[in-house]
Amino acid sequence: METNNNKYSRNYSKEEAYLKAQKRIKNIKGFYWHAFWYVAVNIFILAMIIPNTHGNIWNLGVFSTPLFWGIGLAFHGLSVFGKNIIFGKAWEDRKIQEYMDKDKKHWE
Repeated sequence: METNNNKYSRNYSKEEAYLKAQKRIKNIKGFYWHAFWYVAVNIFILAMIIPNTHGNIWNLGVFSTPLFWGIGLAFHGLSVFGKNIIFGKAWEDRKIQEYMDKDKKHWE
């Protein structure tokens, strides 16, 4: 028979996993809204600026907003999706196995 302590810890971990997933979804949605507004606003800004450049569009003033906002958007994307790109769960599992194999001779 299951003890009450195990029952509560399982419910707690389910709720914790749910809240973590909910936070992850909120972060992903936030990034997509950021990307949407980046595209929408920059189309508007460029549509307003480019006709007034008289053919000289290749200067920093024309593309400064998309450039610097794009850098910010890239960092936002890395904060949302980049956590698992380099040091994700697969990397963690490989490193754990590597160190366990290396130390195996000490515990046999």
